[in-house]
Amino acid sequence: MRIVLTGAAGFLGSHLSERFLDEGHTVVGVDNFITGSRDNIALLQEREGFEFHLHDVSTPLFLSGPVDGILHFASPASPVDYLEYPIQTLKVGSLGTHNMLGLAREKGARFLLASTSEVYGDPAIHPQPETYWGNVNPVGPRGVYDEAKRFAEAMTSAYRSHHGLDTRIVRIFNTYGPRMRPGDGRVVSNFIVQALRGESLTLYGDGSQTRSFCYVSDLVEGIYRLFHSDCPGPVNLGNPVEFTVRELAEEILRQVVPTEAESDLKSGVENASRLRRLPLPEDDPKVRQPDITLARRELGWEPVVDLHEGLTRTIPWFRKQVNESDARARPLT
Repeated sequence: MRIVLTGAAGFLGSHLSERFLDEGHTVVGVDNFITGSRDNIALLQEREGFEFHLHDVSTPLFLSGPVDGILHFASPASPVDYLEYPIQTLKVGSLGTHNMLGLAREKGARFLLASTSEVYGDPAIHPQPETYWGNVNPVGPRGVYDEAKRFAEAMTSAYRSHHGLDTRIVRIFNTYGPRMRPGDGRVVSNFIVQALRGESLTLYGDGSQTRSFCYVSDLVEGIYRLFHSDCPGPVNLGNPVEFTVRELAEEILRQVVPTEAESDLKSGVENASRLRRLPLPEDDPKVRQPDITLARRELGWEPVVDLHEGLTRTIPWFRKQVNESDARARPLT
């Protein structure tokens, strides 16, 4: 198959591109590098069957030749990014989705939309099934991302019902792993980088808010299965095992600075040099846990990598990034 993947230089997009290449497909990667990494594209361009287009999909994309599938992953996806690029986030969720749906219709291609658990907002139902409509503040600081994805889902559903387009929608919950940007503002990357640099880990609120952390290889497997399935979705993909943010911080400390952290945690002392509290951001969800009943039934999918193992695979990648960054920042003598 010839696959178009927008956001190919991003964290998830680069891993997905690799998976499709590994399976023998041709991948046309599209990115404008607003948050994607040129290093990720350099890795992909070494692969046979990969071609790249530098393009902002908020404007129409014209491609010659057949296209069998389009996976639309282009979007700023972390709070740091969509708060810095609010208009671009709204445009790629609306105009970008419209343009890629139009390309899919022109080519007769299957279309998969990367949506998000953020469509559930600060949920009043826990865990969150796909039938839950969500609790989103459209004019709050997170609304630019949440509503962009909600609109993208509505547009995708309209193309399916009105034009008969073959579509899929995946709602992605917190995912982590190698190739996350060290400064992307997500809780896993924040905590790992702070721990590696010997800084205090920043807890917002009392750290009791919960998240469910899915390792990237598990998520990619689920998306690949969804793309090749007959299930239009939306389908939740994420790890249903729930952790408090404080528990995540403690696990990262155990792996990065095991002796000192274990001593602090066993004594029950919250060392000020280890955990630092700040006010909870506006509209920050208190809980987040996917109900993956549909994914289990329709895709035969569930995560296999637990948090401890996933962090063990992820921390060395961040250590390399931090060491290289710190080396570049040191003055020449």
